[in-house]
Amino acid sequence: MLKRNLFLFLLASFFVAPAANADVKLIAIGTLSGNISDRSQKTSAPLENGVQGNLLGGFGSGLAYAGRNTFIAIPDRGPNAKAYNSAVDDTTSYINRFQTITVELEPSRSPLGLPFTLTPYLVDTTLLSSNKPLYYGIGLGLGVPNGSPALNANNSYYFTGRSDNFDPTQISTNPNNARFDPEGVRVSNDGKSVFISDEYGPYVYQFDRKTGKRIKVFTLNSKFAVSNLNPVGAIEISGNTSGRVANKGMEGLAITPNGKTLIGILQSPLIQDGGTNGAYTRIVKIDIATGATQEYAYKLDNIGTPAKPKYPTVSEILSISDREFLVDERDGKGLGDASQAVFKKIYRIDLTNAQEVSNITGESNLAGKEVSKTLFLDVVATLTQNGIRPEDIPAKLEGLAFGPDVVINHTIKHTLFISNDNDFVGTITSDALHPAGIDNPNKFFVFAIDATDIPGFVPQKIEGEHEYRGSGKEGEEDK
Repeated sequence: MLKRNLFLFLLASFFVAPAANADVKLIAIGTLSGNISDRSQKTSAPLENGVQGNLLGGFGSGLAYAGRNTFIAIPDRGPNAKAYNSAVDDTTSYINRFQTITVELEPSRSPLGLPFTLTPYLVDTTLLSSNKPLYYGIGLGLGVPNGSPALNANNSYYFTGRSDNFDPTQISTNPNNARFDPEGVRVSNDGKSVFISDEYGPYVYQFDRKTGKRIKVFTLNSKFAVSNLNPVGAIEISGNTSGRVANKGMEGLAITPNGKTLIGILQSPLIQDGGTNGAYTRIVKIDIATGATQEYAYKLDNIGTPAKPKYPTVSEILSISDREFLVDERDGKGLGDASQAVFKKIYRIDLTNAQEVSNITGESNLAGKEVSKTLFLDVVATLTQNGIRPEDIPAKLEGLAFGPDVVINHTIKHTLFISNDNDFVGTITSDALHPAGIDNPNKFFVFAIDATDIPGFVPQKIEGEHEYRGSGKEGEEDK
């Protein structure tokens, strides 16, 4: 495996087109096939839609640096791109999990192409569960079987992606619901646990990193919950006047370098703030020790027109320091959507003088109270300037993490990793822009950043990384 000193080397020079407002350069691309299995053999049986239950896919939904050359990556609620039952939004009993990935980032031996090569390896798969019983749907009238996983046993009740696994008598933030749609992940400073945010609740949970057991719940204010729950997202939206929009809950998650605070961000505005037609989504600051929260407004770009506004969504937030963050704001266009990517930008924000808005509701009332933001990286522009066609840029670039530093031309550079959610579709057999088909793997795009472009950057220091590397042997996750 790659040692830290392998990252320290001298490189003569290379050319890539400059990014938007910072000197950020694409230096490597790595892939893991979307047609192979992960290391959870016990979940390999076909799901309700016929897709194997341990297909290695979608894990770019969230990406966290775990020290040295190791990352934690999470799939979302599972393979629901294959239509089979609209009564549950085509969701399945896919058991939620996180993947442990190691990477080798090395200087390229070829004078052509990018200056580095990135080789990722899957070394471990960890299933997520609760010690206490969870609420599963019985499938009555929905055309699906009971939602309780066959692997459930005493003190091991697994979270799954199926949309009907909720208690209809409780609001959506009920922590006893089995349905879970992971979207953001970060590692604790002691290296012993992971924090994961979700869209269904929205929830923020803490899990033991070795066992995958939930060990803590961070309860969000009831304003984020919906009270009329439904396994069909569109019906759930129409049945509520407040709370998160279905499938657009707590999308991004950051942890401050001091390890004391989580920063979550909603994919889209709350229903009472305008929903998907609103311009202001919410950032939630969570004190890990006490669970106390604060809220801030984040203004989305208008990618429509002044007369007919249209807003992108937020996929991730990443700490630069305890007060500054990067935010991934994007459209849903590109590979996987049979379209061309247009808008995928990373902004830098600062909460130092931001106004707290937890007691403010409504789009018009949030106007003028948003955090300041500046463009940090135009991802589409940078990738296309490096020869990647817009239709080949993944539609869902969702994971964001800083990685190990490199040295280029005698200068230390920080690295930024961006990962994609391929929706568990490893190969696109044909679409309008790829009539002959195209591979759709799990991808990592690596960018080099000069220290002068992120002054004040503080890397998170994670202890005990070597204890969680995994053996790389099949079945090691089922402990």
